[in-house]
Amino acid sequence: MDKPSIIPTMRYEDANAAIDWLCKNLGFTEHAVFRNEENQVKHAQLIQGTGMIMIGEKIKNEFDKLVKVPSEIDGYNTQSAYLIVEKIEEHYKKAKEGGATIVLELTEEDYGGKSYSCKDPEGYLWNFGTYNPWK
Repeated sequence: MDKPSIIPTMRYEDANAAIDWLCKNLGFTEHAVFRNEENQVKHAQLIQGTGMIMIGEKIKNEFDKLVKVPSEIDGYNTQSAYLIVEKIEEHYKKAKEGGATIVLELTEEDYGGKSYSCKDPEGYLWNFGTYNPWK
């Protein structure tokens, strides 16, 4: 298999806005987006590098009974993703200018590389770095 077999999934209160923001500010691109007749995102696949996330609108179904969005748990996250980026300074600047809340500033890591962490407009935690654990 040449693609990752682990794909994080997330629910957003406004998935259309999330897709737009994630693509403009964090470097994702749309792979596939499926909407219903009300333009509500039922399922979306966004890619960054060789990784993918799947997102959808927070709705009342069986799956959504099992998960919470950050606004439902005082802004906390129970997991977060780490994304490898080569041009970290440019990425950091674009995210910050796009309205990301920087929660851990861009820094050199003891184990190698640079990294930073931010939250998107709905409070999801994202970690970016140049360190590639596969190398």
